[in-house]
Amino acid sequence: MKKIAWMLGLAFVMTLPAFAQKDKRAQGILDAMSKKYKALKSYQANFTFASVGGTAKESYKGDLTVKNEKFRLSLGGQEVFTDGKTMSTYIKESNEVNVQDYDASGNNELNPTQIYTIYKRGFDYRFLKEQKQAGRTLEVLELTSNRPKSAIKTVQISVDKADKSVRNWLIINKDGKQTSYTITKFTPNVNVPDAFFAFDKAKYPGVEVVDLR
Repeated sequence: MKKIAWMLGLAFVMTLPAFAQKDKRAQGILDAMSKKYKALKSYQANFTFASVGGTAKESYKGDLTVKNEKFRLSLGGQEVFTDGKTMSTYIKESNEVNVQDYDASGNNELNPTQIYTIYKRGFDYRFLKEQKQAGRTLEVLELTSNRPKSAIKTVQISVDKADKSVRNWLIINKDGKQTSYTITKFTPNVNVPDAFFAFDKAKYPGVEVVDLR
């Protein structure tokens, strides 16, 4: 479940040097970005995931669909289904699904449904720079958690200056490992039924169910 854990945690366990502050420019950008996504009833995002560290290199394409507290995530041969009450993680290689209770209260940091508001709870942030990418102007921000323990050194979030959409994340671990997520396609207010977010055993013949509840 390593790859899924990286995706679910892409902006929730962050750290910066102790001098990071909540500067006004960064806050304005983050607030505008948060307002944009909170106004959506649902959305779907396609992205690329890349990880480089030591001798290991990984690269995958993934997709994420979010509807209120529900989400469905696919990345690197794994799928996560969350209907707001139960989380099911399906592993294609072993044809196995792990089922557990899901906490949508906000105490669970690894929660992509809160990715655009997590900075409001105990995080420091600062504006770094503007940069051009594919004809767009991106505003690059750096964030840190106030929590004393973290495996992450820095996280950079790039926000489109024109429409305040998130374009990519770059996570740098303390051991030098770098993980990036780049949005390749974003579709707001997609029409998806609630059943889309629940694991349907009938669609996975022979699947082994591991109930961790």
